[in-house]
Amino acid sequence: MANIQDPSSYLANARIAPEIFQLRSDYRALLMVVTNIPPGPCDATSEAFLSSAEATAKASLAKTPVNDVAHVAQWKEAYKAFGAKPKKTMNSLEALLRRVDAGLPRVNRLTDIYNAISIKHQIPLGGEDLDKYQGSPFLIRAKGDENFDTKSGGEIVIEHPSPGEAVWCDDGGVVSDTVRAAYERDIY
Repeated sequence: MANIQDPSSYLANARIAPEIFQLRSDYRALLMVVTNIPPGPCDATSEAFLSSAEATAKASLAKTPVNDVAHVAQWKEAYKAFGAKPKKTMNSLEALLRRVDAGLPRVNRLTDIYNAISIKHQIPLGGEDLDKYQGSPFLIRAKGDENFDTKSGGEIVIEHPSPGEAVWCDDGGVVSDTVRAAYERDIY
């Protein structure tokens, strides 16, 4: 379990394996620990953030289609380098922008806030519960035999990442695969 009492230690021990940079020498990950946002349902603050982000995105997308948004195109290239098929898998920024016209989902306070930040700053952004981490995160290329606990229909299902896939791990194993997580987990 991560020690959220000492976020500097958690962040200082995070790492990215050298082979990730062989895929994309310009890849960067920004990790931050956010505290004092109590879990809970959507509220006026999270609604204000998300509504503002939706309005900004709608205005921007009226001039530039999603596929032509520079940050979306750059992330598509990065994900392609990680083995994702761009037509099948999109990063969370692209997924959110594609949903703006129909309205973004309101999930919970924290998710709504980081989705708003993702849209406003045009960067894929996701969140993890540090209480469930075993040590600090590290990004590797999977061998393909690592266990990845997911849920389906409320039941735990063990999956395995594809060989070579970029995955976030902790001391207990895979916690997030960057390609699928970008679409499936980050926006929920």
